[in-house]
Amino acid sequence: MTRIYQDVETLSLAAAELFAAEARQAVLARGRFTIALAGGSTPRRAYELLARNPFREQFPWQKTHIFWGDERCVTAEDPRNNALMAYQTLLDHVPIPPEQVHPMVCDRSPQQAAVAYEALLRDFFPAGHPRFDLVVLGLGENGHTASLFPGTAVLEEQQRWVAEVYVADEGLYRLTLTAAAINQAALVVFLVSGSDKAPILRKVLKEAQDPRSIPAQLIKPVDGGLLWLVDRDAARLLRQRKE
Repeated sequence: MTRIYQDVETLSLAAAELFAAEARQAVLARGRFTIALAGGSTPRRAYELLARNPFREQFPWQKTHIFWGDERCVTAEDPRNNALMAYQTLLDHVPIPPEQVHPMVCDRSPQQAAVAYEALLRDFFPAGHPRFDLVVLGLGENGHTASLFPGTAVLEEQQRWVAEVYVADEGLYRLTLTAAAINQAALVVFLVSGSDKAPILRKVLKEAQDPRSIPAQLIKPVDGGLLWLVDRDAARLLRQRKE
């Protein structure tokens, strides 16, 4: 399903409302809420809204566990660090127990860091699959999501939940949830804004399947929902009703 909003502010408000509603529902049903956050510019505003009232008071922070969909192998203080952005915009401003925040940490080789994060997830989800209540994703202009980049070996991964990926354009490694792991989620939500995303959004949603070139097409939850929240600029090449 695709929902189109007037601008990034209304999109972000809708995202914050959705995240809070999903959190409350998960806690009522299962006693906890698990979410994998995205980096990038589009989720930032939604995180800022969640850190403020009324969302701050409505959100069940004490029963929430925070994970990440991907991370760059940089220091925790590096401005490119996804966790740093989430702390600055959201986590430093809400009453979530620190032990319930689980960042991806590259304090060893990328391969070892990927193994360590997968081990954490397998301990947390002992049923044999990572059933996040919500996974938040963005969309790159080249069709990548999380750190699933076009043409990389991780796109073929079926067994691992977390993998390391070398991004030549950046000259660094990243860690990422695999498509196989993301697709176990109860709900996956893409947040997409800006006219620069319009061509790739159309390719993902409207054109033939080519996941090796457009990795976002790999995201098809096995037993869950898939929702696209996009602003009018990103949707300018789609024919959809605005909300």
